[in-house]
Amino acid sequence: MSQKILLIEDEPDIRKTLEYNLSREGFDVACASSLSEGKNYINADQFSLILLDLMLPDGSGLDLCRELKSDSEKKTTPIIILTAKDDEVDKVVGFELGADDYVTKPFSVRELILRVKAVLKRGNQKSTNLEVQRQFGDLVIDIDSHEVFVDNESITLTALEFKLLRQLVDRRGRVQSRDQLLSDVWGYSADVTTRTVDTHIKRLREKLGVMGKYVQTIRGVGYKFSRTPD
Repeated sequence: MSQKILLIEDEPDIRKTLEYNLSREGFDVACASSLSEGKNYINADQFSLILLDLMLPDGSGLDLCRELKSDSEKKTTPIIILTAKDDEVDKVVGFELGADDYVTKPFSVRELILRVKAVLKRGNQKSTNLEVQRQFGDLVIDIDSHEVFVDNESITLTALEFKLLRQLVDRRGRVQSRDQLLSDVWGYSADVTTRTVDTHIKRLREKLGVMGKYVQTIRGVGYKFSRTPD
């Protein structure tokens, strides 16, 4: 059964091009030209991934991203934001809202398809480890429920922040370069800047509070999680 993708894009040429090329890759594609039309599709069906334009005639794609990621039933649906704006602030906002990727127009259709496949692959990967928790001092990571607790207080993380934290904790004591984190957490080594990795690390530290100090910066190399909570 083919995976369903919802494309919300108001530019007809881009919409037709992406619909054609994604269909050729075996995806079942639904297209909307506005937020309201996109919401109608979302309310009527389930999608494996949403390609969401940032600037739409009836509002901002960020508002829809925020709405979906705060919905308990729809928050796990991956979202890739498409936009003509190449502003780091917009990228940070998109990622903080839970977007899984961000592509700036004009973009290579082939690259976008590779990104779509990478995001879907991340979502389909299942842990073969029977251990359902990671514990590090007062930090507890529940793998099955995607919940994180610090000193028994629940911490709200985006899907990417959760995966980044788990990656660091699972490899604690070992330094990981920004490029390695891009490959292992984001699923590719395309033009996501290393500054984006730094932004996610900064946000993760802030959310972890007293446990954030264990996410260490190794100058000129990358990051590591402390080996022990001493």
